[in-house]
Amino acid sequence: MNYLAHIYLSGDDEELKIGNFIADSVKGKQFIHFPLRVQKGIILHRAIDTFTDTHPTVSLSSQRLFESYSHYSRVIEDIYYDHFLAANWEDYSPVPLNEYVENFYMLLRQNKSILPSKVRQFMPYMFKDNWLLSYSSIEGIGKILWQMNHRTGRKSKMDLAVKDLQEYYELFEAEFRSFFADLENYTREHIPKL
Repeated sequence: MNYLAHIYLSGDDEELKIGNFIADSVKGKQFIHFPLRVQKGIILHRAIDTFTDTHPTVSLSSQRLFESYSHYSRVIEDIYYDHFLAANWEDYSPVPLNEYVENFYMLLRQNKSILPSKVRQFMPYMFKDNWLLSYSSIEGIGKILWQMNHRTGRKSKMDLAVKDLQEYYELFEAEFRSFFADLENYTREHIPKL
């Protein structure tokens, strides 16, 4: 899953959200240097990634992309799945997406001092281009995939994956909905055990 899903799956716990959001920038056991609830968010992120990587529906989605994008197919799929969460946000949250996103950006600003340097470096770009809100449109996803292709030295051809999203939109969306229901159940059960 990508940023929006990780944040959403943390529920209303702000420190859990921060940990879940920054987890990819925290390697190994470095998480022990963060406040306890942020640590638990990092652990939650890792559990979500493991659950996602081993889920059979996720494998179906990534197999559809693998021939064209090889090992980048899972990254693309994560972005697609965040798109479906954002595009169908009203099915998951009573808080409008733009308000939810602004509240999260404010949370990051208020806790900037504890964020890893890598996160602090990309935050201005995240805010300027409003990454989380941009997931809701095909155009926004296209821009994100273009930027990611640029970051890989144009080797990944991820910019072309917006066409795959459009071609198989209903199929990817059905797979997302099926998988995400399982992931929500898993997360609800897992959080109290942290």
